[in-house]
Parts: sequence; structure tokens; C-alpha cells
Amino acid sequence: MDRKHEVLKAIIKEFITTAEPVGSQTILVSYHFQVSPATIRNDMAALEKEGLIYQPHTSAGRVPTERGYRLYIEEMPQEEINAARKHAIQVLKQIQTDYHLEKAKQKIYDAVELISRATENVSFATLPDNARTFYLGLASALRQPEFLSDSINASQVIEVLERHDNFVTLLKKLEIDDDVKTYIGKENIIEQIQSCSLIVTKYHIHGYSGYLGILGPTRMNYPFSTVIVEEVKKLLEQK
Repeated sequence: MDRKHEVLKAIIKEFITTAEPVGSQTILVSYHFQVSPATIRNDMAALEKEGLIYQPHTSAGRVPTERGYRLYIEEMPQEEINAARKHAIQVLKQIQTDYHLEKAKQKIYDAVELISRATENVSFATLPDNARTFYLGLASALRQPEFLSDSINASQVIEVLERHDNFVTLLKKLEIDDDVKTYIGKENIIEQIQSCSLIVTKYHIHGYSGYLGILGPTRMNYPFSTVIVEEVKKLLEQK
């Protein structure tokens, strides 16, 4: 490719990036042509005469025409196509990762909401992209007699849930696997929630894992709550 067409390629690349008319000084500085400014201006004048670029208004730089784009595509070297392919694959992989993450998070939100609607306790799940917990149903749980009669107990439970790192640390230290497990009272290693029971399991979705479960007073309907967590986990993990 001769220098004139290299100038055309530089103009097109710059215009694609900035959407602004491209001047000779920009081409000279940004694309490292080892020629004088006058030479670049002459090349641009020749490209304009050939109908490959045009000047949208007086004192502006140049922008490519459709003919310019066509020539650019037809003369595109294989190494540039290969580089573009490599970049495109990387972008698509990242988009796919982000897409699966958002889909996973939405399904987790829906799963927690289902558990919350079915029980009067706190439903929760850890989110796959960070060490945080999404939970619902706190207001309903705090209306339970155990919490209404003991405001300190209620505030401690709230504190644990709001300090996400503490709660996630608790879950990681417990022996939680794919089965639904129950931890009653002092079996919970965080003192502030030893008035509560925890029904929890591990979920797997789109390559992500986390915890899903219920936190409530020890006086809870264990068979019903266990089955709710089991069934919602199945729904969550459906493909």
C-alpha cells in the first residue's frame, strides 16, 4: 500500500474513533509519518480529488467518503483482520461473562423473593460477583414475637445482616454443601444470631456458586422451610 493510501487508512481510523474531521497535523503526529506537513496535505488533496475523502466545511479536516471506506475495506491487510478478530473475540467473551453474571444475579434475586413470599423469615443469597448478601423479609421477621419482645436481639440480627462481610464469613466457615442444612441456635458461630436458626444450601448457576437460605427464630417451621429452600434451589438451577 502506498503512502497516500496509508494516509487514507489513518484518516478513516481517526474518524472512526473521534467522529470529527481529521486534519493533516493530527495524521502527522498520531500516525508517525516520516514526511513533512506539506506532503501530508498534498496526499490529502489527492485523496479528495479521487473522491475518497471530503471537507465537510471550510477550515475543517477531512472525512472519508463511501468510496474511501470501500477502498479501505478492500485493501485491509490480513494481519489487521486477524488483530481485529482477536480483539472481537475478547470483547465477546467479556460480554458473555457479563451477560451470564447479570442473568445469574436476576435469577438469584427472584429466588430470594420466592422464599421471602413463602415464609415470614429473612430469605437471603450471596451474590456471585462480590462478598455481599442480598436479603428480603427482614420487616416480616422482626414482627415475630421473639424479636418484638427483645429489641436488642432484633438489632443484633439486623447488624449481622447489614455487615455483609461478617455474615458471608459465617457462611464460609459452616460446612455448607449442595444439601440443605440446618444450624440451630448456638450452632451458629456468630453470637449475635444464636437466637436464630439458619437453613441454608449451596447453589450453582452459570458457573457461579453461592449460598441460599433462610434466617429466622429457632421457633420456625423446619420441614416447610427446608422444602421451600430445596424447591427454590431447583428452580434457580434450572437451565
